[in-house]
Amino acid sequence: MNQIAQSQYIDTEITAESGLELLTNDEIQRLSEHTTGNDYELFKKCTLAVLNSTNITDDISVIQEQLDHFNIEVMQLNKGVKLKIKNAPSGAFVDGVMIQGLKEQVFSVLRDIVFLKQELENNSRIDFNSSSGCTNAIFHILRNAKALKPGIDPNMVVCWGGHAIPHHEYEYTKEVGYRLGLREQNIITGCGIGAMKGPMKGALVGHSKQRITRGRYIGITEPGIIAAESPNPIVNELIIMPDIEKRLETFVRMGHSFVVFPGGVGTAEEILYILGILLHPENHHIPFPLIFTGPAESADYFTQIDRFIGNTLGSEAQAKYQIIVDDPVKVARSVQAGVTEVREYRKKVQDAYHFNWQLHIDWDFQESFDPTHQNMASLNLHPEQPLHLLAANLRKAFSGIVAGNVKEKGIAEVKKHGPYQLDGNKDIMRELDELLKAFVAQKRMKLDYERYTPCYELKK
Repeated sequence: MNQIAQSQYIDTEITAESGLELLTNDEIQRLSEHTTGNDYELFKKCTLAVLNSTNITDDISVIQEQLDHFNIEVMQLNKGVKLKIKNAPSGAFVDGVMIQGLKEQVFSVLRDIVFLKQELENNSRIDFNSSSGCTNAIFHILRNAKALKPGIDPNMVVCWGGHAIPHHEYEYTKEVGYRLGLREQNIITGCGIGAMKGPMKGALVGHSKQRITRGRYIGITEPGIIAAESPNPIVNELIIMPDIEKRLETFVRMGHSFVVFPGGVGTAEEILYILGILLHPENHHIPFPLIFTGPAESADYFTQIDRFIGNTLGSEAQAKYQIIVDDPVKVARSVQAGVTEVREYRKKVQDAYHFNWQLHIDWDFQESFDPTHQNMASLNLHPEQPLHLLAANLRKAFSGIVAGNVKEKGIAEVKKHGPYQLDGNKDIMRELDELLKAFVAQKRMKLDYERYTPCYELKK
């Protein structure tokens, strides 16, 4: 790098302050050895994504261009773990000192990408090849991250929504978050910008007014998407799950109420995931507060989402949520009422407040879906199947489009083989086409919407 480029980067060393400082010397040595093997590039990419969180972009090439010059080394100390970082983005520092929140997130990456992988590989009780095994593994990951807080009344609100949203929608997400914070609710999001950052920012102000000093702003991500959706600086608990399916299950196991803001294909994927679970016969009796909301200008967005759900999954799916337009206070009150209902139900059935064990999640929602061209073309997008399985396959279709838009592997697949091909029932294809065209027209696919080229083609 030349001198001008070098001024944008800083070399530093940081030491773990919690959790990882309790490792034995042998564990630290294995950590150090592990970061010279096959997982090292993943560790580097995720760490670099965290340090780039002040750079607002969903273009993974930004991270890729820096990787050749970026280096991170795990150093063994008797008192704990130290990381030696070379050419970190200067935006992660103030007067040459790494921002504390980013420092904590870097060690969350080390915990979840490297240390946890060792734990899972060496634990004979962990099994990702069965439904119960996946759920147990997720519990283990959350427990290792100290994210499970037994004995505390339910107060976790999951907020979903897009990263590429207009300013008025972002301001609305902040206002909803503020109203939730005033009611002592904590926030879980996908940890990125837009509708993932806004609720956290609003809740932070609400918590401050209520003198809540230990508000929780949990960001849940996965390795394939973290480079495109770097954790926002408000996240004080970063958790990196193995893949998108484990990430989605983590949301529904931890959350007590769910708020969905406007978004693109990623948000549609989340909506179909949760509706598919709620449509399973074994979950009909479980209270699960689900609210779709946005400002007045976004009313048409939810009209279209509601129509898509009605025309593909039917009125039974539509009955699983309520739509509240332009009323943050009503949203917060509805969330609070829903959380109270969840508390009473779990108290009655003696289920944990901190982890939803009662919810049945079918294997189709847990198995890792690899969005190859063959797998995308083979999706069963026909109505002649149980509703929850149709929702699962529609979810996979949207998941593949997310991969083609922002994930390194998906982008490479599309570049090599051309757009994904989706085929199915003509009525479902028509609904899918209208929804996707609306996302493109509303500039919800990517931040750089002017150069967006669809990564999919629908056979109609």
